[in-house]
Amino acid sequence: MKAAVLYHPGAADQFRLEERPVPVPAAGQVLLRVRAFGLNRSELMTRKGLSPGVQFPRILGIECVGEVVQDPSGQYQPGQRVAALMGGLGRDYDGSYAEYTVVPKAILYPFRSQLPWAQLGAIPELFQTVYGSLHLALKIQAGQTLLIRGGTSSIGLLAAQLARIDGLTVLATTRNAAKSDLLMANGATHVLVDDGQLREQVRALFPQGVDRALELVGATALRDTLNCLKPGGLGCMTGMLSESWSIPDFAPMEFIPATVGLTIYDSGQVTAPASALQAFINSVETGQVKLGIGRTFPLDDIVAAHQLMDSNAAGGKIVVTT
Repeated sequence: MKAAVLYHPGAADQFRLEERPVPVPAAGQVLLRVRAFGLNRSELMTRKGLSPGVQFPRILGIECVGEVVQDPSGQYQPGQRVAALMGGLGRDYDGSYAEYTVVPKAILYPFRSQLPWAQLGAIPELFQTVYGSLHLALKIQAGQTLLIRGGTSSIGLLAAQLARIDGLTVLATTRNAAKSDLLMANGATHVLVDDGQLREQVRALFPQGVDRALELVGATALRDTLNCLKPGGLGCMTGMLSESWSIPDFAPMEFIPATVGLTIYDSGQVTAPASALQAFINSVETGQVKLGIGRTFPLDDIVAAHQLMDSNAAGGKIVVTT
């Protein structure tokens, strides 16, 4: 099989395309024919050597869609369409940047769909992250106000759509005013140009603050985001577009406004049920939800795909097909 192997952390050009034997599944594992996978910021961090515990050489890739080739237990039938994500995939063991991969059954999500593989490849981690952030962490409700910081990211664009469908007023941010139309087309009610200090902009619209906030920029913006929330509001840190997870000299009593809540979402710890994934795929098929796919690349162009992710200029999810 063809695989993109990373022997050493570094720039995108460190990937090496090579032929490897097709892996053999052990008990509790399933062999998949990978058809497509989305790129994720966490893979960029791993590529740079910023993911603790990852040993090289490694085939990256924390998610994929494809077909079952072999399940020693017989639970999954050959040809069955499945998604796989997280659970150590691409970090603790080789992941999806290959034509075949072996995964634990625990991270499989069977689904039914006739969507093209390039569209399906954008869904697993994107959906899990957005659904988990909005419903499992923030517990959004119709009538609430939601601030999405990092609104032009693939997660931000889908979160705006789903929150608007669920009856929320959405404030979405961008550092580039030229992207305002993109945000409005994806469900934003208000667009805020992010200069690093949003509190005054938010409170000009909602003097008491907003009910919920989804933080996708990361630790560098989190304090200001929490100050955009009303008393009793709730913020969720999910992303790290700034590539910053930690807060130096964190003092909770000074950092978090009184009565405001802070949580996080991590699809490696908590995931949505398979029924929710199927319902989301159905909503894409009917056109209720638009998938924001920036560009699609073949596996041979994995270097170019990562270089585009580095540039933050994709304008949506980057998908690689095999």
